[in-house]
Amino acid sequence: MAESTDQTEQLRELAEIGLEGYAPYLMNRIMGRYNANLRKEMTALGLSTAKMRALAILSAKDGLPIGTLGIYAVVEQSTLSRALDGLQADGLVRREVDSDDQRSSRVYLTPEGRAVYDRLWPHMRASHDRMFKGISSAERHALLATLNKMLTNIRIHEI
Repeated sequence: MAESTDQTEQLRELAEIGLEGYAPYLMNRIMGRYNANLRKEMTALGLSTAKMRALAILSAKDGLPIGTLGIYAVVEQSTLSRALDGLQADGLVRREVDSDDQRSSRVYLTPEGRAVYDRLWPHMRASHDRMFKGISSAERHALLATLNKMLTNIRIHEI
């Protein structure tokens, strides 16, 4: 009976918080809308969300080990592997054996991959800017500082 009471209290707590007060729900909605806003442009370039994320990360941090790329891109290893296979087949990335660890590979953006990313970036930037419409610079900085603290609180990797 005590377990049932605890579950009832937990359910009631979410109802009291409300979806508008539950950060994970809001973050998921925001990212879902962000990805949906880019879908038309990604599809025209032959990109999935996983491929887009890989190109975006590599544009900022080229030559990452595959595992690290997966962490930054927030993509499961199997999904990332398929995405990289496709990107490599399209000539957008190349993989090289890691000189520090022969068992690992590093991923690099090719000039063709950079060109595709450069075509997508204005759409990514516009979607980003739309999210921050009407939000002051101080509010934006506070939000980013808070998000970085939250990530530090929950992350399991150093990055």
